Amino acid sequence: MTRDNGILADGAIEGLFASGALISEAPLDPDQIQPASLDLRLGATAFRVRASFMPGPGHLVADKLDRLKLHVVDLSDGAVLETGCVYIVPLMERLDLPAAMSASANPKSSTGRLDIFTRVITDRAQEFDKIPAGYRGPLYLEISPRTFPVIVRRGSRLSQIRFRVGQALLSEAELLDLHARETLVASEAPNVSGGGIALSIDLKGTGPDGLIGYRGKHHTAVVDVDKKAGHGIYDFWEPLYARGSDELILDPDEFYILVSREAVHVPPLYAAEMTPFDPLVGEFRVHYAGFFDPGFGHELAGGRGSRAVLEVRSHEVPFILEHGQIVGRLVYEHMLERPRSLYGLGAGSNYQAQGLKLSKHFRAE
Repeated sequence: MTRDNGILADGAIEGLFASGALISEAPLDPDQIQPASLDLRLGATAFRVRASFMPGPGHLVADKLDRLKLHVVDLSDGAVLETGCVYIVPLMERLDLPAAMSASANPKSSTGRLDIFTRVITDRAQEFDKIPAGYRGPLYLEISPRTFPVIVRRGSRLSQIRFRVGQALLSEAELLDLHARETLVASEAPNVSGGGIALSIDLKGTGPDGLIGYRGKHHTAVVDVDKKAGHGIYDFWEPLYARGSDELILDPDEFYILVSREAVHVPPLYAAEMTPFDPLVGEFRVHYAGFFDPGFGHELAGGRGSRAVLEVRSHEVPFILEHGQIVGRLVYEHMLERPRSLYGLGAGSNYQAQGLKLSKHFRAE
């Protein structure tokens, strides 16, 4: 089954390289293409800049860098990006999109769970992470580590891009119908609206000790973003436990890893994205990395019971979260066709069937 409007699947993303709509300075990594997205790779140079910026109409990113860069960092053999600093890195991939095709980007799940703030920028951009239909030119990644200093190198993959043709978003009626057939969010009384399907927070805790999440420590060692299971949890994270009140006070300058109360399901012919911040539910952000590939939480892909891990920061003031409080919404989009490989069946599927889980960089202890 194919549609006229929707998100491109893995086979079609391969076709973009064959047609010249996607160009890269190096051959693709074997696991770089995901079921509905492409991982983007850092180039060899990072530019430390004074502040984040938007190119704006008629302006190239390279011209802005000439004016705003403080110094240049060579990433060829790896380099440390410090917390509180802003870096711009030209990516190895560039685009020559067809007139009817647009794209959007998000941090990868592992990037969000490390509290690395990233945004893709294009020439003449007026929005971050949004690539207009027919865009032709380079891609850049703004990187700002918030909690941990990180080691990155040429080829590191911090962000991913999704391609779409036309209007792919499900209407409220379509979302209700799909939920009735497929159970998108495991809830007795799902909250569904035109803005998506609601997710709430779990503060009851898991396991005999009632673990509810983790809070990032300050003044830690560096995290190597390309090293899986290379770091001890307690060197970087403070565990948080339920204390009987079923609530948690978020401090404005702290970063938390929490988990949704509901399991999430993304059927094979759909993709999902979590809205990163909804001012209607509170002054906090619950998700940096927004993509859920087709097959996430799908039983045939080994994902029954997969919950959404939440990367949480409060804005400006302390905020009390209570168990069961709505913290965000999932929006669903149509795929143009079913991916050849579902999330959970490929080499890059690190978070299928997850509960509360830190990024892949930390080993169980």
